[in-house]
Amino acid sequence: MHRDRTTERHQRGPRRRDIGHDLLAERAAEWGGGAWRGGGRRMRRGDIRTALLVALGDGPGHGYELISRLEEKSGGAWRPSPGSVYPTLQLFEDEGLVKAEERDGKRVYSLTDAGRSEAATRVEQHGAAPWETDPEGDTPNRALRKAAAQLFAAAKQVAQTADAAQIDRAATAIRAASKELYQILSED
Repeated sequence: MHRDRTTERHQRGPRRRDIGHDLLAERAAEWGGGAWRGGGRRMRRGDIRTALLVALGDGPGHGYELISRLEEKSGGAWRPSPGSVYPTLQLFEDEGLVKAEERDGKRVYSLTDAGRSEAATRVEQHGAAPWETDPEGDTPNRALRKAAAQLFAAAKQVAQTADAAQIDRAATAIRAASKELYQILSED
């Protein structure tokens, strides 16, 4: 007798979307928590303001361009969400720290003199840009995670802009690095 697959699925219960989820969560806990994808660490309250002002100091940009800029500046360790970036940019505009204009159908933001002054003040108060400070301190695990995030960011850039031969060379370099890491583990 043939059963309807939908009925069979309901009887079995919900399916797991990601079999390796528990292992990944366990490994993340061993590495001091945090995620490897994007937001590796949460920024402190107010860091998004400082980060965006500093990123705009490099030149005008639209929201997603600024998100990418921040991800690049943090070595891939931090990618703020559009839900935190766009409201902050709107607030900056209301406060007179940035001016916005339409370019090619996108809202492009640039710093005003007040915005440049605010950026300098915030960096001076905090001692550095948010991605240059680490409130949890450097540990060997954090250094390894940061290096891995930088490798991922570089690989992502190669995948987006390189030709086929360059992508093959990059894949070979990553495989060699992976092999070297396993060799380190086998030295016990």
